[in-house]
Amino acid sequence: MFVGIDHGTTAMRFAGGGRVFKIPRSDAVSFRLSDLSHLTEGEEIEGFAITYSMGDNFSEITPIEHLTNRGLVSRDGAGEHTGGGTRVFDIIKESGIPTVAIPGLHRGSHTDPRFKVYSHQASPEKIGLAYEVVSHLGSTCIVSDISSNTVTLLMKDNRIIGGFDACIFAPGWVHGALDLDAIRAIDAGKITANDAFLHAGVRDTLPDSDRQSALAMFAAMECASLRLLAPNAPVALCGSRALSVSDEIKQLLCCDLLVLDEWTAAKGLSRIAEDIFSKNIRNILGIPVRL
Repeated sequence: MFVGIDHGTTAMRFAGGGRVFKIPRSDAVSFRLSDLSHLTEGEEIEGFAITYSMGDNFSEITPIEHLTNRGLVSRDGAGEHTGGGTRVFDIIKESGIPTVAIPGLHRGSHTDPRFKVYSHQASPEKIGLAYEVVSHLGSTCIVSDISSNTVTLLMKDNRIIGGFDACIFAPGWVHGALDLDAIRAIDAGKITANDAFLHAGVRDTLPDSDRQSALAMFAAMECASLRLLAPNAPVALCGSRALSVSDEIKQLLCCDLLVLDEWTAAKGLSRIAEDIFSKNIRNILGIPVRL
């Protein structure tokens, strides 16, 4: 079997062999390879596809042992650091089981250069998300992952064209872009930029009555803007908040939606591992595979 590992905001999610398993990131600090017996049920693991943090210092799908600094420019930046993802990464690397690491989307990636006005477009698990969605909707589609963050990607002709990360456009439940108030507070030394990011979602910026509608509106706006480059692209929603806002997004976009669950990224990563190790595929949505 082939296992995909989604380094999510709140949990590490594993998928393979038609089964799924997750560990809260705070609990993953004590992760052992034997924990995957819940997933494998005695089957042999033939390969992993793993994601870790931003994945921003490499741009090709790469054997885990070839990465420098676990594939990061720096551990500093937007997000919460618990140590759970690091533990899982190191245990998988030490296992000796063939493992590819998936890069994030950034200025070194093979995306439309116009998106590179921003240094970061998406974290690595969104590649797995996109791969799974393409298997459902076809080679041209849009996916919006709505949870703690909101991240939206466009795939066209089986290639990732680009996308909007959480710190750029649409807010998520917890995280969001830094607005004028946040910039002033940072400049005044009242808060760090990372703390501002961690409190810029609708949970902390809006009253309860407005949160769901704001999530829906901004996610729909991201999807609509990406449709400028692919007008008839079907749309999928994923993430823990997707179902709760799907009806409103459907009305705003005036189209049917595919709504998938929290396991979508891990399932797509499992599919990537199988296609690389078993089917010898050497290009994943426009991202070269270097083995």
